[in-house]
Formats: sequence, structure tokens, C-alpha cells
Amino acid sequence: MPVTGGCHCGAIRYEVNGDMMVHALCHCVDCRRHAGAPMVGWAMYSLDAVKVVRGQPKIYHSSEHGRRHFCADCGTGLFYINENLMPGVIDIQSGTYDDPDAVPATMHIQVAERIGWMERAHELPVFERFPPLE
Repeated sequence: MPVTGGCHCGAIRYEVNGDMMVHALCHCVDCRRHAGAPMVGWAMYSLDAVKVVRGQPKIYHSSEHGRRHFCADCGTGLFYINENLMPGVIDIQSGTYDDPDAVPATMHIQVAERIGWMERAHELPVFERFPPLE
């Protein structure tokens, strides 16, 4: 059964037909700054397993070899490719899956760059929606 997903505005849609290699939560500075989030989920697949079925992502050269693909309309980050470091591999931002629960994360990576307070984030108060205003 294929995994499907896309950007926030719907301009870009993708389909994955293949086995996932790994699903990691990345804490590196580059991922955090690109996503504007404390960490980013990445699911790794063979490059030929992923097909963009609607739209065309814009490509940002985020480093010498790294290429980050995103929607030029809404800004959603979608894919990461680094042929030098990981030939024939594509990472998908797992938060863009239609059903993110279908593919659970398996590890944390780049924790040497993790934001200090993320180490204890699981201990913070939890609310179903928003906390009460006082």
C-alpha cells in the first residue's frame, strides 16, 4: 500500500511505493532552521520509490551537496537529497504524510545539536488543545 502526502496548500502531492529504510527525528541546526521547528521527522527511501504526482517542488541548495525541496506557494518542506552523502536516497519530511501515524519514528539523530530543553520536553504539561487563559 503506498504512502501518500503533500504540502499544506495541496499544490504538491507525492506517493511512495517502496520500503522505508529508517524514520529518524533530526535535531541538527540545518533542519531546525529550515523547518522553524525544534526537530524534524525524516523517513528515508530509495529515490526511485518516491514520485511527485502533482506540482513541482522548488529546490533550495542548503549546503554544498544538500538539496531541500519545498512548496514555493506555502513553504512546506518536503524532501531532502544529498547524492554525495546518501546516493540514490531521498528523505521525506514525515509530518507531510497524509497519515503520519502509519510510519512511526525509530530513532533520534544529530542529538549533539539538540536544543537543551528538548531533552526534557516530554515532561512539560500537556493539553488536548490550548491551555486555559488566566
